[in-house]
Amino acid sequence: MSQQLSPSYLTQLASEFGTPLYVYHAEKIKEQYEKLQDAFAKTNTRFFYACKALTNVNILKYIKSLGASVDCSSIFEVKLALHAGFSPKNVLYTSNGIGFSEIEEAQSLGVIINIDSLSNLEKFGKKFGHTYPVGIRLRPNILAGGHIKISTGHDKSKFGIPVDQIGKVVDVVQQHNIFVNDLHIHTGSEIKDVDVFVKGIEVLFDVIPHFKELEFIDLGGGFKVPYKEGDAETDIPLLAKKVGEAFANHPNPNGKPLQVWFEPGKFFVSESGYFITKVNVIKQTTSTVFVSVDSGFNHLIRPMFYDAYHRIENISNPEGVEKKYSVVGNICETDTFAWDRNIKEVREGDYLVFFNAGAYGFEMSSNFNSRLRPAEVLVKDGKPHLIRKRETFEDLLRNLII
Repeated sequence: MSQQLSPSYLTQLASEFGTPLYVYHAEKIKEQYEKLQDAFAKTNTRFFYACKALTNVNILKYIKSLGASVDCSSIFEVKLALHAGFSPKNVLYTSNGIGFSEIEEAQSLGVIINIDSLSNLEKFGKKFGHTYPVGIRLRPNILAGGHIKISTGHDKSKFGIPVDQIGKVVDVVQQHNIFVNDLHIHTGSEIKDVDVFVKGIEVLFDVIPHFKELEFIDLGGGFKVPYKEGDAETDIPLLAKKVGEAFANHPNPNGKPLQVWFEPGKFFVSESGYFITKVNVIKQTTSTVFVSVDSGFNHLIRPMFYDAYHRIENISNPEGVEKKYSVVGNICETDTFAWDRNIKEVREGDYLVFFNAGAYGFEMSSNFNSRLRPAEVLVKDGKPHLIRKRETFEDLLRNLII
């Protein structure tokens, strides 16, 4: 049964901790991880939580307690993961267009490294040769994902080394005797067609013979989660079946069985998250009825940035009559969360909750308009735990030099 927090409980949390407020449900995160574990139980598969979705150290610690590894996109995410207690052997760092000094630091910390450019691969080979294993991120030239801004594998994407440059990759590897133990691809986010992953595997099978010391194949993440009723989602059991079949039909020509890695981020935490706001003002106009809440894209940027849909409910008046409203924010910029959305009758002072707010909500928040970032609460075993306090005015001055 899917784990959910009730409207009445969310209302209690809003009253206790104030708004705006991010709330995460630990048992939902566990449920998502167990879906992956159950589906891939008969395969040699490992899951790395793509922590760029939500890096609160308490979330990282909880995900570590479930048994997952962690995928990082910056050296500071690496340090957060280590601070949360992850062993370096369970921390994957996939670099993207960064200075080589960051890769050197990752190597000094002993974590797993993926390199995404010929330039850094050559620098790595010159410095480390065969002494430290490394993965190579390839761009498969596959267009996939729910929005062009979250598609990362197509032929105009900055991510990875284009697969048509594999000859140059092999030359660099051979020249410096680089120990390549992993090939990585990631095609995008919100992928509902499991055949996209199979296409990626087919691309990799063409290049696997070039790398005699391969141990892992990293297929990235991007699993689709439902944002509204009837929404499609990635069929995880079908994905497990097709990935298993693909590897059964294409044994590693080098003889060694390959472990498959995935890097789900949003899949872990999106549905666990609730963003609670309070209604400041209701404004009737000739075109719509605006509901202005005590937040904006400074706290939840996805609707403005990706045209993302988030279900919105009035948890203060769950039995009210549905009416059409446009939900907007309170910052000095266009920050529309929803236009002409059916919501139970809204009154000033009501609490509205945004669902699927666990991924890229707080993580992409800012102090735009010099507004303060919200608090975060983790609900575990039915008990709320404050895991980030609400910012104060002093936080806006903290790093200024007067």
